[in-house]
Amino acid sequence: MSKNKKDIKEEQQDQPVKDQIEDVIDEAIDEVENDENGKANEEETPELTEEEKLKEDLQKEKDKFLRLFAEFENYKRRTSKERLELFKTANQEVMTAMLPVLDDFDRALNELRKSGDENLVHGVELIHNKFKETLTSKGLEPMNVEEGDAFDSEIHEAITQIPAPKDKLKGKIVDVVERGYKLGERIIRFPKVVTGK
Repeated sequence: MSKNKKDIKEEQQDQPVKDQIEDVIDEAIDEVENDENGKANEEETPELTEEEKLKEDLQKEKDKFLRLFAEFENYKRRTSKERLELFKTANQEVMTAMLPVLDDFDRALNELRKSGDENLVHGVELIHNKFKETLTSKGLEPMNVEEGDAFDSEIHEAITQIPAPKDKLKGKIVDVVERGYKLGERIIRFPKVVTGK
């Protein structure tokens, strides 16, 4: 069936050059494939039994399942932690907006007490207390800072420094200008204080 070289040369002379090149390339490809098939048969590895293949597949699936399960557990833990943080601080923007209203209530009560009208003071105190209780129930806590406390730049905001009226107030808080507040563990407004020098 194989053609000898003389017959091939005669056929090539009758064909156009393009066809001749394609034939040479096809023959080279056939030779390479035959060589590879011969080598593949020599190097054949022993076949795994069907049971061994199934065990190997099962082990791969178990490994994949365990990795996926571990990733899912980490995801659940992370999202629940983020959700708790979000719930704790979700009110922060609203609380921060309400703080000036609370300050105004405090100032109004102080001025009303000076007027001497007990009924008016009592009515405003009721509203003030209800407002404070509502904010407290949502997690707002006032920071207790008083005259004579040590100044801490981490939790206090010094707006000015004045000569200390007493020697024991040097380097300490002399006056609290604006009260500070916490929402949970986070400080949402630092207390503004005057320190003594």
